[in-house]
Amino acid sequence: MQTRILAALLCGCAAAGSALADTVVVNDQVQVRESQVDRPKRGTTMSDVEKHFGAPVTRHAAVGGGSPHRPAITRWDYGSFAVFFEGDRVIHAVATTGDAPSPPAAAPAPAPSA
Repeated sequence: MQTRILAALLCGCAAAGSALADTVVVNDQVQVRESQVDRPKRGTTMSDVEKHFGAPVTRHAAVGGGSPHRPAITRWDYGSFAVFFEGDRVIHAVATTGDAPSPPAAAPAPAPSA
């Protein structure tokens, strides 16, 4: 019985780990939705990211460093995602634009009363 439960949990974790999702804020509510944006995988080197995706639109200077407890973190921005590096390895890639829902339109101002 315990073996079946463990096997089911492992299968569920494996399926969840392969899913791609975006965190989106809509009306001050955080929502998670599927993403189809191609992004680099964790552990990929800077040079491999640049070979695959080209030069980033913006390269931000490294922040931190100076001690083993505060490694240098660098961010590269592309058109639809941002990549965060620790040293020269990807630690996270986040979709920033794309098929995100547009913000709700502002309500029209009430007409002045005469």
